[in-house]
Amino acid sequence: MPTSSTRRAPCKVKRSPIHGNGVFATRDIEAGERIIEYTGRRIDWAEALRRTAASNGPVNHTFYFSLADGKVIDGGDQGNDARWINHACGPNCEAYEDEGRVFIHALRHIEAGEELNYNYALVYDERHTPKVKQAFACLCGTPECQGTMLAPKKRKSRAAGR
Repeated sequence: MPTSSTRRAPCKVKRSPIHGNGVFATRDIEAGERIIEYTGRRIDWAEALRRTAASNGPVNHTFYFSLADGKVIDGGDQGNDARWINHACGPNCEAYEDEGRVFIHALRHIEAGEELNYNYALVYDERHTPKVKQAFACLCGTPECQGTMLAPKKRKSRAAGR
């Protein structure tokens, strides 16, 4: 039986039919298995917005991963292969934060060669107009596809307004 030091890496980056690069299983991965840590430089949101503006890049195409403490992991700055994991509305993985670190775990058994994905559930505070939804369009193609990578907006309770 291979040891953890000789066991093959569980995933690798290659071109994705969903979008650009993707991360694919190099071996079977069992449900619940920790696959990879999402790494990168830790910054605050002000710095994330400054970086996005300085690069003239769209806010909807970054490698930012929000943390519970309000910080952000910038996977584009000293990050690893996890930054290439694509979104899917019916994902096979989930991201867990554990003491300020983010790990990607398998939600179910994943076959070798299968693309890894998780639901980004992006929070966007402004109105979800058709233009915004198009900017955050989902291309996952799963039966559960919602057409957007945005998390549903929380609806205000009618009772709260009374």
